[in-house]
Amino acid sequence: MEKLLTLPDSANASLSIRAKALVFHDAKSVALLGDVERIARSDATVLVVGETGSGKELIARHIHATSSRRGPFVAVNCGAFSESLIDAELFGHEAGAFTGASQARSGWFEAANGGTLFLDEIGDLPMALQVKLLRVLQERQVVRLGSRRAIPLDVRLVAATNIDLARAVEAKHFRADLYYRLSVASVRLPPLRERPADILPLARHFISVYQTRLNLGDVSLSSAAQSALLGYSWPGNIRELENAIHYALIVCRENEIQAEDIKLVPLASAASSAPSSQLVVGGLGFGADVLHHAASEGSCADGFAQLSLALQALLAEEHADLFDQVESALTHAAFAFSGQNQVRAAKVLGITRNMLRTQLKRHGLLSKGDEDLVPDQESMLNA
Repeated sequence: MEKLLTLPDSANASLSIRAKALVFHDAKSVALLGDVERIARSDATVLVVGETGSGKELIARHIHATSSRRGPFVAVNCGAFSESLIDAELFGHEAGAFTGASQARSGWFEAANGGTLFLDEIGDLPMALQVKLLRVLQERQVVRLGSRRAIPLDVRLVAATNIDLARAVEAKHFRADLYYRLSVASVRLPPLRERPADILPLARHFISVYQTRLNLGDVSLSSAAQSALLGYSWPGNIRELENAIHYALIVCRENEIQAEDIKLVPLASAASSAPSSQLVVGGLGFGADVLHHAASEGSCADGFAQLSLALQALLAEEHADLFDQVESALTHAAFAFSGQNQVRAAKVLGITRNMLRTQLKRHGLLSKGDEDLVPDQESMLNA
């Protein structure tokens, strides 16, 4: 039987975009597993690159489990904290270091001492903290916020991202020295569509999980259902597959999943069926049209050509605050195009979620009550 990786206590885990299972049946997956296990035997820092929901945390956990480290595995999502809190969360703080710090507290690096620290969405880390992280990795010690005493560390770092960090470096959104330090050993986790032989084994795993929870007997996949699963591109990767199987088990009859029981909604189709294809922001009526047109197959060049013509026309009209209006139009269009999902909007724009949140605040798309909180966009991604 192919190797299966699952999250600990995944049956009771809260809804999220994290993949809860990985199988290594496809030839590409088998080769990946061999590379991962060879990397695990070293103590090198690892960068795992892959799309949302493809199983990056499971790879990180397997690296820890097959290494010689006996300390804890600690997973931290860099996009889950505000910029004002992530410093203290990662590196700890002393009493009185900031308002509300009534007592000293160790950070996640100290919590992972002797083990492995997994930093997900590393691309969301603010530039100021990238400098501090680089220093910690180089010196193998951490200084808590409000302290001058260095605390020695024995921590292996595994970082993960769903964005192209090389492009982020070129755009000066990510430090080149930190990028090279993180990618000592780089693992590219292919999306599910690139390892099709894993789809049916994963589907059968999720059937076994959910049929027990739903008090069903043994449930099978019809040949038409198998064809439907294999013919879909799975933009949401393993998490989307899990959701599709869960729904199919709820609606199927006579303990057999048919093709019509599997709810498959490609993101592009959802976007193209939006009620309005044009977004008007500050008098500029081109944002959503351009994005929707550019998203269609083979139309990227035409979309940018149309955008260039629209910008030239706007420049000729001498609009006041044109830059802010164009930036606002793009932010509004991307947010609407992504169903107001911050993770997806940041991805289509090629920026980090912290950068997106700054734009959302600036252009009035983040409500006052949400400005100091990071919403659980992950649980909404595959709703």
